[in-house]
Order: sequence, then structure tokens, then C-alpha cells
Amino acid sequence: QVQLRESGGGLVQTGGSLRLSCATSGRIFRPETMAWFRQGPGKEREFVAASGQDFGDTHYQDSVKGRFTISRDVAKNIVYLQMDGLKPEDTAVYYCAANYNPLVTAVRMMASYEYWGQGTQVTVSS
Repeated sequence: QVQLRESGGGLVQTGGSLRLSCATSGRIFRPETMAWFRQGPGKEREFVAASGQDFGDTHYQDSVKGRFTISRDVAKNIVYLQMDGLKPEDTAVYYCAANYNPLVTAVRMMASYEYWGQGTQVTVSS
């Protein structure tokens, strides 16, 4: 059974930084793609960032480009989301997701991911 465990959320002031981590376990093969999604109060869950196994294979939502950085420790099956320049509109529950199917290429779609973490709260105060 694949498990994803997020950590690193919390309360931060506008302009501050947080780093989220997500560790996967329970499967021999490494995820093809790991991603972060978020769901703000009263909003639908949305794509934030994704990373393939290869260095530089990253994708971002436009609103976080230049502020957030996704990275992976492929050997340890951990994905990170470094969040700098946080804004109140970044307040949300952040979810880690993993896809093991190499044929899946739509990395921005929720349906592309088989496994999800339980989420970690990020709150940015103004």
C-alpha cells in the first residue's frame, strides 16, 4: 500500500517562506511524477507544481512561478516544495500526489495521480 506523508505546513506572515516535504513509501518503483496541489477555503483543488524524475522536468502554475520551487530526492522518494514570497492567497491545504504510470503525461490534472497524501495546512497572514 503506497503512503504519502506530508510535513512542513504552518502559519507564516506575508512575504515569508515555508518548505513542504512529502515522503512516499510502500512501493519498490519510484513515482514517475510527484506533484503538489492545494485547496483554499471555498475553492476547488488546484494544481501547484509537478516534477518528473529527471532534473529540470518541472511544471508550475503561473501564479507561483518565480516564488515556489519543486524538487525531488529521487533516491529517497521525497518531494519538496519551497515556498518563498508567500501571499495570503496562498493559504490552503496543500496535498502531495504521486503517479507511477509512465504513460500519463497530463501532470496538471488531478485524475493523473493515483495516490494522495492527507494534506498539510499553510496559512499566510496579512
